[in-house]
Amino acid sequence: MKQSIVLFLLICSAPLFAQDKSPITVKDSTVSNGVVIVNINESGKPFELQCNKSAPRCTAAQPGSYWMVRLPKNHGLYDCANVDLYAQSGNTENPDNIVGEYCINEK
Repeated sequence: MKQSIVLFLLICSAPLFAQDKSPITVKDSTVSNGVVIVNINESGKPFELQCNKSAPRCTAAQPGSYWMVRLPKNHGLYDCANVDLYAQSGNTENPDNIVGEYCINEK
């Protein structure tokens, strides 16, 4: 029975490991009316990340280099295209270094 549960969990979590990860640069962050807005560049293209300041994993990321992971559809806190932002250390992503979860919008 325990083996079946473990196997089920591994199969269900497989799509989470196949996420789209890319390096991004945070330009700046602002907080306005309870919404955190993070301006980023991904491959030279500007995007805006947003989250509700009261949400558990919402932070105003400091300027610098990060990993952005695009979450699969219907995953994440917000009703939009969700991304997780991770601290970047060389080319290695450390899941413990999550900076926040955001909704991504093209500028």
